[in-house]
Amino acid sequence: MVKLAWIWLFLWLSCLISVTHASAGDANPIYRGCVQQCETTGCMGDECFRHCKYSSDANSTNVPWYLQKLYLQWKKENCRSDCRYHCMVAREEEREKLGKMPVKYHGKWPFRRVYGIQKPVSAALSALNLATNLHGWVSFYILSYYKLPLRPNRKAYYEYTCLWHIYGILAMNSWFWSAVFHSRDVDLTEQLDYSAAVALLGYTLIAAILRAFNVRSEAGRVMISAPFIAFVTTHILYLNIVELDYGVTHHPSRWKLWMVVVGGGLAMLLKIYDFPPYRGFVDAHALWHAATIPLTYLWWIFIRDDAEFRTSILIKKAK
Repeated sequence: MVKLAWIWLFLWLSCLISVTHASAGDANPIYRGCVQQCETTGCMGDECFRHCKYSSDANSTNVPWYLQKLYLQWKKENCRSDCRYHCMVAREEEREKLGKMPVKYHGKWPFRRVYGIQKPVSAALSALNLATNLHGWVSFYILSYYKLPLRPNRKAYYEYTCLWHIYGILAMNSWFWSAVFHSRDVDLTEQLDYSAAVALLGYTLIAAILRAFNVRSEAGRVMISAPFIAFVTTHILYLNIVELDYGVTHHPSRWKLWMVVVGGGLAMLLKIYDFPPYRGFVDAHALWHAATIPLTYLWWIFIRDDAEFRTSILIKKAK
């Protein structure tokens, strides 16, 4: 039963990483032509972007070749970001005049920059999350080492102190890169943001398992953590080396998967809220078993739909 709870959690985490497809906005020929012309000329109408002018200021004998390459790559990424943004704004203004609703560009909704910040609200909230995690970690540190009794060797009695220290560092790292990414959306900041988020999610799952099952021995912690760490590390490498594979899926049966995930989460509340059996027969546990029947049926429907969906895609690719 406890195992099923972790299965639902794993499914929920899996939904966070899915397949990207071209969005309606960036698939538009007018938008594509605008971006291509902007990256080539460095200008869009009367407005020109300094990042698109690859000057030779980095080509100096005093600067190592790898720093020159990083500098040019940085300018190229910023040029592409500026061109995409201004072409998107121009295109959305045209659509708004025609009474059309906004569409996504490269898997993301169009946002207005404020002082050069790509998504000001998300960036501010990410910074607030960073501050909240910093406050929580510092308060936990003070409680553990200055307010609670310590062992004779000055170590905390609480066995999971180190576990939550690592969690705090990973959480602050994740929200820092989230704030950076939402401030400036380029490939590098996107990879750092999602890599940090995946690392935090993976470690959170490890910490939850170790604490829920009260695993205190070092050998037990290593045995449980090793496969999760290997999986998270492999996935981060895949995101950064092979393909940044995230976004909103266009799976035709995605609503069924979401019903299974959300329904499973709601059904788990029955495991938390316990009550005496009604007329000596039906309790919260029995209702939980009842709730899993339609969810299981829906889950297998999704599996069949997924098999048909993926098969059709692979057949098209093979032709």
